Amino acid sequence: MKKKNKIFSIAIDGSSASGKTTGAKFISKKFNFKFLSSGKLYRYLSYKIIQNKYNYDQKFILYNSKNITLEKLNNNKNLYSPEITKIASIIAKKKYIRLALKKFQLNFIKKNNKVIIEGRDIASKIIPNANLKIFFKCSIKEKAKRRLNEFKKKNKHITINEVEKSLKLRDFNDRNRKESPLLFVKGAVLVDTTKLTKTQMKAKLVKLVRKSLIKKYGNI
Repeated sequence: MKKKNKIFSIAIDGSSASGKTTGAKFISKKFNFKFLSSGKLYRYLSYKIIQNKYNYDQKFILYNSKNITLEKLNNNKNLYSPEITKIASIIAKKKYIRLALKKFQLNFIKKNNKVIIEGRDIASKIIPNANLKIFFKCSIKEKAKRRLNEFKKKNKHITINEVEKSLKLRDFNDRNRKESPLLFVKGAVLVDTTKLTKTQMKAKLVKLVRKSLIKKYGNI
């Protein structure tokens, strides 16, 4: 690849269970991009809030936001409890928290030549000039099927209808929150995973990324 010193960024957005994290991780590994899941940032702060007896003090939260490292994010195996998910959804609505975590994400981009970040406001707020913007979507029924087994690990009696209801609420909140709502931005490529197998999704992503890389660098 020519001109490796130039930053190449990919912004991936989408609703929960749409396949965006799986897709982003695949691209990262396939094309050797540095990967960041923005959701982990909010989960990490939620973990610290719980760890310190539900301390929602603004100074405390900002202090911890400034001390996040990739090592802390990747080595913490306790970021996916239902309680952390609940608190992460709450604090994600706070403007001062989003601004603080935006700084981390921008620094992440500056430190790496090839980056991919996934979340819900990446193309609209974090990398509006990304070389490639991908928006994942999926039908609510298919998303519920995907998440059912995951939810059953926490509540073995949960039904598919309850999972659907939970996902609908999360999607509604993400699209309608005041700060950095989930948006399909101009120039983004829509990837609907409703009827795609993982193999089909990966093939589609490879084509998109290669096309975008060639557009910037020429033949690779």
